[in-house]
Amino acid sequence: MTQNPEPDPPARRMRIVVTGASGNVGTPLVRRLLADGHEVVGLCRRLPPAAPPYDGASWHRVDLSYASAADLVDVLRGADAVIHLAWGFQPTRDVDHHHRLGVGGTAAVVEACRLAGVPHLVHQSSVGAYAPVSDGGPGISVERRVSEDAELGGVPTAAYNRHKTAAEHLLDLHEQRHPGAPTIARMRPAFIVHGGAASGLLRYFTPALTPARLIRALPILPVDRRLTVPLVHGDDMASALAAAATTGVLGAFNIAAEPPITLDMLARELGARPVHVPYRVLRQLVHVSWLLRLQPVSIGWVDLAFGAPLMHTTRARAELGWSPTVPADVALREVIDAIAAGRAGTSPPLRRRTLLDALVSLRRGGAVDRRRLP
Repeated sequence: MTQNPEPDPPARRMRIVVTGASGNVGTPLVRRLLADGHEVVGLCRRLPPAAPPYDGASWHRVDLSYASAADLVDVLRGADAVIHLAWGFQPTRDVDHHHRLGVGGTAAVVEACRLAGVPHLVHQSSVGAYAPVSDGGPGISVERRVSEDAELGGVPTAAYNRHKTAAEHLLDLHEQRHPGAPTIARMRPAFIVHGGAASGLLRYFTPALTPARLIRALPILPVDRRLTVPLVHGDDMASALAAAATTGVLGAFNIAAEPPITLDMLARELGARPVHVPYRVLRQLVHVSWLLRLQPVSIGWVDLAFGAPLMHTTRARAELGWSPTVPADVALREVIDAIAAGRAGTSPPLRRRTLLDALVSLRRGGAVDRRRLP
């Protein structure tokens, strides 16, 4: 795996609070902030083990799907910056929970920052907040790149996208009512992957009971040939978030690596033969299998994969001094290698997939039931 260069000593030691600090992005971010010499306070629903990279931070158990601003003020007071990552993905049928966590949780965090006097908030949004790009066929992406001033709107069939857009509108309203309290940066990353998140990603996006090693045993990959997906490595996302928090920048920043991932590139990494299946056919196959609870991916994720635009990253390069260190195709290879090898993290979101996970997932037709596990 390509590593970030050794960080320079920080200009000053900052106290940085991170929500969702033990997940796909939070894990490399905590590692990066600690390496840079900052004090890190992690908030999450299920605490990670007291082992690297988590043992250098202090931790608070918080469920943002139920927390109010008043619940968060004490832990945020004295922070130089808050980085808000906490979000939900699965099970896709539990839309109410995801709205409480994503939109309600964001409302609680931004208001708590104001009440606690936190000067700066970095909110992780998504490429999914942008209105979908189309070439005339719904959901089919084209080689057109958007800047940060592009229209928002998200893919309407995906709760994830609707909630990301709603959270950004919530931030707009807060900035109108309370300008500068806190100042807000919005990071809009491509799809984020890295080897350490392999088990978590497998749990989110593949059918229960599917052995991880089968990922490289697919004879064919039946997907529309026009697939073009933006990607970024988790370590590079962590660098962008850290830069936004420590420099106090304002506004939106696109974060993505090159080259965009195509069907041929994905098939090559999987060792499968690409087979063109028209988008509309693929969409219906996924939808029917989701309705039958055979796999956890709803139709909205298909629409997102094909509708997400590619992004210009000029502003992040100029104002954050950021550039990706891991090419997107290398990041893809890393995570597929890690999935095939059965690699897993040690935090609850990144843990190794278990038989209990699979059985609960089969029963509920999604990822593991968050209420059944500690």
